[in-house]
Amino acid sequence: MADFRGETRTILEGLVASPETALRDLAEKHLAADCVFDVAFPINRVEGREAVLERVVLPLRRALRHTRRRDEIFIGARNRRAEHGQWVASITHYLGNFEEALCGIRPSGRLAFLRSGEFYRVEEGKIVEAKIIFDFIDLMRQAGCFPLPDELGTEMLFPGPATHDGVLPANRESGEGSLDVVEGMLGDLHAFDPATFSSDRQTGDEGYWHEDMLWFGPGGIGSNYRWDGFVKDHREPFLKAFPDREGGNHYCRIGDGDYAAVSGWPSMTMTHRGDYLGVPATNKALSLRVMDFYRCAQGKVMENWVLLDYLDLFDQMGVDLLARAN
Repeated sequence: MADFRGETRTILEGLVASPETALRDLAEKHLAADCVFDVAFPINRVEGREAVLERVVLPLRRALRHTRRRDEIFIGARNRRAEHGQWVASITHYLGNFEEALCGIRPSGRLAFLRSGEFYRVEEGKIVEAKIIFDFIDLMRQAGCFPLPDELGTEMLFPGPATHDGVLPANRESGEGSLDVVEGMLGDLHAFDPATFSSDRQTGDEGYWHEDMLWFGPGGIGSNYRWDGFVKDHREPFLKAFPDREGGNHYCRIGDGDYAAVSGWPSMTMTHRGDYLGVPATNKALSLRVMDFYRCAQGKVMENWVLLDYLDLFDQMGVDLLARAN
């Protein structure tokens, strides 16, 4: 029986690397005519195969000359959420020479790695639905036009898993257990002590996170090491700014091998109560599109890769980061 994960990965590689003369035949064969792609701001919703090519695929190929995918995680399973269906999820970088503007971001003329988190629903060999968060803020950083005043953690290229087995993992029977660990952690993470920003059962011998946890965050937040680093570089600033945040509104949760992935569009709702990344509190009600990818081992979360649509979040605050970068 064919592995729908590998077949879908081949389709996605072809969309960016095949000759442009063959692109529409490839899309007709592997994208549903009425497919719907929800993409990070400013692209947002794209409906129909032809629109996906014109608004997503071709601009990417032309901006990053000789585009290639470089997958770090690529997993797939049946969705545990109400929508069910077969889904794949990936952390990838689109690499190429950044020679034409992309969504208003001026090109650097040099090699760039555009980080992307992606979820695809697949039916009968065709992609019918997609959610994609391109990390445009990190692309701006690489192009020398970073639009934020501060970097909370370490800005870096997302590394692959320490075990180097995140692409089409073999031990698929472990996926349900990996997702169980993640769901338990998320359930307890919601409530927190406002003085210490701690939550029950996150750390320690009975905690969900390994003491050497690595948290890889998107442009504007950056990456960090161990729970203390996670709190300092992400959790504390975020919760001070959005203390009433509610999360977990996920359309998809899957587990595959030692990996799990969850995403909401949006996942979080919250009120902007404190300063955040240079933006004073607006007291506006906001929502946040989120993707999380996890590697688990021995009942613990070892690594977490996170994509957040911060261009959309800041737009809701009334801040145009694309204009600020140009």
